[in-house]
Amino acid sequence: MASPEPSGLSQARVKLIVPTYNGGAVWKACAQSIADAVAASFAHIEVLVVDSSSADDTVGVAAAHGFAVHNVDPATFDHGGTRNLAAGIGPAPDILVFMTQDAVFDAPLALDALLHAFDDQAVAVAYGRQLPHRDANPLAAHARLFNYPAQSYVAGAADRATRGIKAVFASNSFAAYRYTVFLELGGFPEKSIVSEDMYLAARAALAGHKIAYVAAAAVRHSHNYSPTEEFRRYFDIGVFHHDEAWISQAFGGAGGEGKRFILSELRYLARNAPLWVPRACLHNALKIIGYKLGKQYPMLPHAWRRRLSMHKRYWAP
Repeated sequence: MASPEPSGLSQARVKLIVPTYNGGAVWKACAQSIADAVAASFAHIEVLVVDSSSADDTVGVAAAHGFAVHNVDPATFDHGGTRNLAAGIGPAPDILVFMTQDAVFDAPLALDALLHAFDDQAVAVAYGRQLPHRDANPLAAHARLFNYPAQSYVAGAADRATRGIKAVFASNSFAAYRYTVFLELGGFPEKSIVSEDMYLAARAALAGHKIAYVAAAAVRHSHNYSPTEEFRRYFDIGVFHHDEAWISQAFGGAGGEGKRFILSELRYLARNAPLWVPRACLHNALKIIGYKLGKQYPMLPHAWRRRLSMHKRYWAP
């Protein structure tokens, strides 16, 4: 039996955007889950795939599901700029939804659950819960459980004292934006190494809008990172926080949250996977080193910045 229609959702025009590049098997699962969610939705949804010249059947999978495809040169891809480009293609929507090619809806109605957050006119940004993939290792599983709890909330600038930087957390692996506010704030930064989602959420909060975390809107999305990949990822996060220092100045730094994460992870592993504790210690040490180096990246030679980074194209001249 279908769920009752969320208020106003049948009038909503939604553009769902997915950047892709050689998506492989997980993209096939993602695309099928998107098609199922669109079929189950009360909203009018257009799906746009922005593909960076994939060499596999990524575009064919998108076309088979009836998704529109826009091709971009992989050398020009940027986390913020490419999403801004996609947002401007076609008719203006009421709501923009962004997903990544490796996020799979846990249930078709997860999409409408996220869209329903915009019934609250104060909400400008909403993001869903991320559950670990079925093959997630214990470190990846804990990271999802820690960062994406079972309780929903709505936060804004007034919550910085209690939530700190988490008040403006968001993830474009599954997030949505009120289009009028997206335009008002100028969208994502045109060049961003990572965290374009947090950038826009923080700007929205400072402009008086709210960010909603919707636990009922769940996707499966996780990564079994190697220790080296964790280092590179946190180097890039450090670069972002250096360049966008205003976010930590307005909402607090990530240090307290990092300590909470490590303690939570150790408790989780002690109960569920004690043999992973040494691996967790290695990962966390490399995260801290990577982050601190990233925050000091202007002191590093340009060649070293690129060498230490996960997103190497960001450093191209």
